[in-house]
Amino acid sequence: MSEESLETTSPLVEEATENIAPPPVAPQDAAAPLEADEPAESFGDAFAEFERTHKRKAEDGSKQIDATVVTIDAENVVLDIGFKTEGVLARTTFPNNGDDVKPGDRMLVSVRGRNAEGYYELSRIRVAQPTDWSALQKAFDEKTPVAGTVTAVVKGGLSVDVGVRAFMPASRTGTRDAAELEKLVGQQITVNIIKLDTEEEDVVVDRRGIVEAEAREQQQARFATLQEGDIVTGQVRSLASYGAFVDLGGLDGLLHVSDISWARVTKPEDVLEVGQELRLKILKVDAESKKLSLGLKQLEAEPWDAVPQKYVVGQRVTGTVTRLMDFGAFVELEPGVEGLIHVSEMSWVKKVRKPSDMLKTGDTVEAVVLNTSVPEKRISLGLKQALGDPWADVSQKFGVGSEVEGPVTRLMKFGAFVQIAEGVEGLVHISEIVADRRLNHPEDAVHVGQVVKAQVLAIDAEKRQIKLSMKQLIPTGLSEYLEERKEGDSVSGRVVSVSGDSAVVELGEGIRATCVVTATAAKAEGAANSGGLDLSALSSMLKDRWKTGGPAAGSAPAALEAGQVRSFKITKMDKDAKRIELKLA
Repeated sequence: MSEESLETTSPLVEEATENIAPPPVAPQDAAAPLEADEPAESFGDAFAEFERTHKRKAEDGSKQIDATVVTIDAENVVLDIGFKTEGVLARTTFPNNGDDVKPGDRMLVSVRGRNAEGYYELSRIRVAQPTDWSALQKAFDEKTPVAGTVTAVVKGGLSVDVGVRAFMPASRTGTRDAAELEKLVGQQITVNIIKLDTEEEDVVVDRRGIVEAEAREQQQARFATLQEGDIVTGQVRSLASYGAFVDLGGLDGLLHVSDISWARVTKPEDVLEVGQELRLKILKVDAESKKLSLGLKQLEAEPWDAVPQKYVVGQRVTGTVTRLMDFGAFVELEPGVEGLIHVSEMSWVKKVRKPSDMLKTGDTVEAVVLNTSVPEKRISLGLKQALGDPWADVSQKFGVGSEVEGPVTRLMKFGAFVQIAEGVEGLVHISEIVADRRLNHPEDAVHVGQVVKAQVLAIDAEKRQIKLSMKQLIPTGLSEYLEERKEGDSVSGRVVSVSGDSAVVELGEGIRATCVVTATAAKAEGAANSGGLDLSALSSMLKDRWKTGGPAAGSAPAALEAGQVRSFKITKMDKDAKRIELKLA
């Protein structure tokens, strides 16, 4: 090889020659003369042999090197490219993340530059090394990438040496800012020729397409290695109202807002920030659309798994109101576990029509667990139960016959409701409001808000019903009448009404009794109806009885009719019930 040819050797080859030591010189025997037909091995012969075994194959002007895999680490495949320093290829550029690659494998690569550790960064894309305008024209026509070296930052972009001076617009560099442009100076890069004018010697190149193609290649290779259930590490790239996009190393995945935390998250920015490193679980891999669904909360224990042991029926719990709906309020008991207080379980006293009448978002409340359903992820809570059931001891607090007092809360056609304690109401039937007259509606005697006194007639704690009477506590002449009379006494009274075998008799103002019609009276009534009884004689008999208190001699009992004044005998007196029973005397 001539000196001229050595001077034109490429820089990569020059570096390779650094590894070549001069051939050893064998010691000569002074007595043994050097044979003329066995010339000594020259440096040129050794270099030619090195080029034959180490130099890249030059096919069609390509700049690809036949490299051998030396070793494989967690991120890169390290290859011997025949230089003093080895080259590296990211494992993500291989199918299955390079799991099928093993030491000794051979492959064609191109040199892109050097990384921070000093290793050559390699590419599997075929790259041409133009040496003249014809080579540039061929690369341009065949759309073959070419190698170049960034020489300087110029106005609007970069100056690149691709055998001739070329211009690369900043928008085609594949960088995001000026600082990254500066870092490219002095580096060897791979570009596409997008404009070539040999006459004007105008060359424009593009690196962005190469970078994007390599990114897509890495992305596809990376995507092929991911499976549902894999645990990965990524960096939050951007935030949206519905979640966060996470960079998994050239591949983006979506972390939906519902998969960030078991607790309710309204805005992703409340718990995440751009640039944050996250450990995530792959929830879904869509090979067709190349989309990944990620989960953060799935790496933590599902809080509902412990609900049956932590929350039992009847337990008092404390939580925070998170949402108000028309039907109730949701209360967070712990991150990821919410219970519902239905409107019907908010108050013993009043009927709650909307939760906002009782609660507001952010309130801390105490409630009682009413029911749990882990499969449906539901916990029913009671707010009023935490305050204590006022009906629990009603029978002990209000005995039958006791006197109570409270305001009238509601008026219905059939009676009036009276609140006798917090959360406890009793009903005064319309017939038990007054004793001296018949009411058409309770509002004829009482009104809402009026404080009244009543007597307890009956209690049904299971049905939550209490029967009250107001008229039993109204002073009347009946009480005095009962005190002055006894069973067996003869009395006079006016027949108010007759119905079947009984009649209502008024013994005085507001004093009424029941008279049972005897068989004799019924017989007399039958005779009167048949015309067998002289009505004028009956009138004389009644006048005589009214004066004497006894029947006229020789006369028969007359039939009972409304308006008659007759004599009766008291057969039964019930002072507690204030009832009097009579019979005809």
